Amino acid sequence: MHGQRNFGLLMTLAVATVTPALGQTVGPADGPAAIPDFSGIWSHPSFPGFEPLASGPTSVVNKSRRPQGADIDGRTLPANNNILVSNPARLVGDYTNPILKPVAAEAVKKKGEIELSGRVSPTPTIQCWPEPVPYIFNGVAMQMLQQPDKIIFLYPNDHQVRYVRMNQPHPTQVTPSWYGDSVGRYEGDTLVIDTVGVKIGPFAMVDFYGTPYTQALHVVERYRLLDYETAREGLERDVRENRRPPRGADAGSAPDYATGASTCNSGSRSKTTAFSPCPGQRP
Repeated sequence: MHGQRNFGLLMTLAVATVTPALGQTVGPADGPAAIPDFSGIWSHPSFPGFEPLASGPTSVVNKSRRPQGADIDGRTLPANNNILVSNPARLVGDYTNPILKPVAAEAVKKKGEIELSGRVSPTPTIQCWPEPVPYIFNGVAMQMLQQPDKIIFLYPNDHQVRYVRMNQPHPTQVTPSWYGDSVGRYEGDTLVIDTVGVKIGPFAMVDFYGTPYTQALHVVERYRLLDYETAREGLERDVRENRRPPRGADAGSAPDYATGASTCNSGSRSKTTAFSPCPGQRP
């Protein structure tokens, strides 16, 4: 079906490894502002990482490359095209990324060596393990149920669910859980979600490349609606980095830039940052 809303969803992510300030009050933003409508299903038809930021240090990318499968509109590209993007069949993270501390860089390097040897290194996904934030953003879609006192995120992969309490503080002592303690607030046109207390498990990683996290993980998500041109710019950066399936082959959503609408199906691939809306669909 064709979405009628002519925008994308931008989610920027900040991950801190310092000890979070617990017990802080999270209240509504100052001044009157209309609450943005984020309700619905959102999809990002590419895999396996985040699209790079427009400038400056960005997330870990895959050193293993292969030709892109489809262009930004979902049209199949020749198998020998020269747009080399992340190879989802071999996840070899770039451990020289300056955002990584030495211990994290070594973990990413070891995981890449396993992949280069022809073996598949374990991840929460292939082990059917809970996927905390921000790792869960790699999923195949996301539905946001937006209510005054809480927001619920539904992820089709293993039927995972996240709950965000609105305008509430973190408890003084947070009991660690797989999805952590998440509280939210609106800052004008932006939904801000603050998460602490994410449980440590045998596959404690923030991405497919094995970037590790500790009990001090502190994740801040910021969601806002994008205009047409900004959404397109993000997707164009993504198509130069992440593998995109052609339309008709579990292609997910493919924005139609002639109309500004989005074509969607229930098998959509999804990731974070610039999402295409699929209003009216339900799992």
